[in-house]
Amino acid sequence: MSARPTLRVLGCSGSYPGPESPASSYVLEAPFDDGTGERTWRVVVDLGSGALSNLQRWSDPLGVDAVLISHLHADHCLDLCGYYVMRKYHPTGQQPMIPVWGPEDTAGRMARAYDLPEEPGMSEEFDFLDWADAPAEGVRVGPFTVHTRAVDHPVLAYGMRIEVDGAVLAYTGDTGPCPQLSELARDADVLLAEASFREGDVNPPNLHLTAAECGTLATEAGVQHLVLTHIPPWYEKAPQVDEARSTFGGGRISLAEPGMLVEL
Repeated sequence: MSARPTLRVLGCSGSYPGPESPASSYVLEAPFDDGTGERTWRVVVDLGSGALSNLQRWSDPLGVDAVLISHLHADHCLDLCGYYVMRKYHPTGQQPMIPVWGPEDTAGRMARAYDLPEEPGMSEEFDFLDWADAPAEGVRVGPFTVHTRAVDHPVLAYGMRIEVDGAVLAYTGDTGPCPQLSELARDADVLLAEASFREGDVNPPNLHLTAAECGTLATEAGVQHLVLTHIPPWYEKAPQVDEARSTFGGGRISLAEPGMLVEL
């Protein structure tokens, strides 16, 4: 069992699955003893279009302890539909209910996406919980403590700050520049930041970040390792790394790729 918590990239394609990657999804794993013996705890962060395939490839899909959804665009949540089928109809029997934290009406949106009646929808497989109701001390899942802030996107969307064993992962989700990002990313060991836009383009406001903005955020927040993700398939990835490097002073920069494993 790994001595350190890890982040595995399942999918990192921005806005829709690309030819080389599913849409956004990541799995955090860490050992923890909750009093019943040490085991690996797994938290899936977003489960976008196509990502369930790689969850099966690189993790234990039936060993997930919670799913955390940043917002309800399809490239961040739609594979909950397939995951519902896996957990409900698996040959070993219906799997235990697990928490799914997300924005308001996540349960209704998922039921409608799979053409289920909203009652019960998927509520017998998933315990849907609203980020707006999260306790001030954060959401606890085994060794993980999760704090969220609403960020700047056309739909209700949340960035996350996840603490585990003294390490911090900050995740922007999808967002335009906003003050909440600095709070989430402060002194983070790893900042997983979406770099959907490019400097110099005419970019819509209040939607996404450029790679240069990711670098500036990482510098101002004192981040150790910046991981760029959510780059749409229509853009080359290497120039985004160069752009982020121009504004990120001194830290490590990586480009998210499916299968990538990052130690926190």
